[in-house]
Amino acid sequence: MVGALVLNRFQLEEKLGSGGFGTVWKAWDPRLERYVAVKVLATEGESGRRVVREAQAAARLNHPGIVTLYEFGEESGQAYLVSELVRGATLRELCVEARLSDRDIGEIGADLCEALDHAHAKGVIHRDIKPQNVMVCDHEPRAKLADFGIARLLDGQPLTATGSVVGTIAYMSPEQAEGLPAGPGTDVYSLALTLYECWTGENPNARPTPAATARALGGPVLPLRRLRPDLPAGLAEVIDACLAPDPDARPSLERLGMTIEASLDRLDDGEAVPNPGAGGARLLRRISGCDAVDVTVAAAIAGFTAAAMLAPTPGGTPAALLLPVVAALLALLRPRLGYLVAAIGLTAWLTSVGRPGAAVVIAVATVPPGLLVRRWERGLMLPAAAPALGAASIAPAFPLLAALAPEWRDRAVLAATGFAWLSLAEVALGRDLLLGAPVEAPRGWQESVSGGVTDVLLPLATTPGFLAGLALFSTAAAAAGVVLAPLRSRLGRLGAASGYGLRKPRPPAAAPATVGGRPAGLS
Repeated sequence: MVGALVLNRFQLEEKLGSGGFGTVWKAWDPRLERYVAVKVLATEGESGRRVVREAQAAARLNHPGIVTLYEFGEESGQAYLVSELVRGATLRELCVEARLSDRDIGEIGADLCEALDHAHAKGVIHRDIKPQNVMVCDHEPRAKLADFGIARLLDGQPLTATGSVVGTIAYMSPEQAEGLPAGPGTDVYSLALTLYECWTGENPNARPTPAATARALGGPVLPLRRLRPDLPAGLAEVIDACLAPDPDARPSLERLGMTIEASLDRLDDGEAVPNPGAGGARLLRRISGCDAVDVTVAAAIAGFTAAAMLAPTPGGTPAALLLPVVAALLALLRPRLGYLVAAIGLTAWLTSVGRPGAAVVIAVATVPPGLLVRRWERGLMLPAAAPALGAASIAPAFPLLAALAPEWRDRAVLAATGFAWLSLAEVALGRDLLLGAPVEAPRGWQESVSGGVTDVLLPLATTPGFLAGLALFSTAAAAAGVVLAPLRSRLGRLGAASGYGLRKPRPPAAAPATVGGRPAGLS
């Protein structure tokens, strides 16, 4: 068909790809002197009905976030949908290539919320939202929703009978998988699942458990707030709520869009979300994209671990250096993972060299915060600064450091941990850092578990003022965080504007002059 003239106007030049409902060509429109995308489809049976339905749906819509339909016609037993030729790449391609940061994904989600809000207002339910149907344009901060081939018109006759299943299984809502009528909540579910996959690299519905059983399981295998605790808590909670099996329990599209918009300034714009399927390449990409804070956290974990390992056995062994190195590398990939590996590994090391008392003290001081801190993983080594501040006689300033955490829970946990580390340092050093005369532990407490518990932990926990100090540091950090929040928010907004149409432009992507090998409208 190369060179063929269709609808007496459009000259086909290049086949761009094929999908389940047709073939898409790049074509030249001599009348308006522009390139367009022409989807060629058969018109018999169900295919013909889908062609008409897609044309009817697309014709209702006029929005910059939706691929524009220019013309529809039939000729020689075939139907032709002529639409704009979007230059860019699909969301799927960009995620697989790890070319999107957390903020990029958030901006794309906000664009799609706008587009779907327009479609729903016109009575159109998309019913097949997935990364393959989202086009991210080159040279402009705009995502476009494509392929309304199975859309449902709320004021028209249903295209399929009740009980029929249409759409892509991995992105179907539970009601869609059961063949029930689709409403706005169906698109909310699929959009949330698309964003969930972009931010985590996982689609729980693509696992052996089919989407049709999601109602019984209560949604995804793991909530987004557990897989990505570094994302804004409110955003993760709304995404998880949008994946509720019951459509009536899902937040509205408006709430989803507003939450994404409100979270943009707190989404990381410094690195792309890696593709978990890339194995070792994921670690290499993560390490190559880490910033100064990542390196500082990894170095702090490695330094603390090495110092604690070499202190009881001066000189140590070459094998002893493996744990700090491994912990630092893992911290670059995920700070919490590196921190916990260091804490647990250090506990095991101290036990193996005959210091089980020191091991139990280290475990009590380090493992709980690694499990309790929800979002600010980078701050897990912050409590190590408390003894240093105590040595400089400014330990009461530590709650201000803990106040840097974005959530009050994390501020309280880090402040309490810093106070505990300060108190333990007084015992270990036999020096007054804050509380006055330190607890005097008898010699040899490091050599037995009972010594660590009865000679250090229990006396410290029963020291007047210790529990009060924990509560005071935690409360001070939580309160200071509230006071500092407006300043932190203002600093985070410098150079970036929030709101529809005013988001930070993306840098041009190095993509071909087609939509990642296919134009908009290809299913």
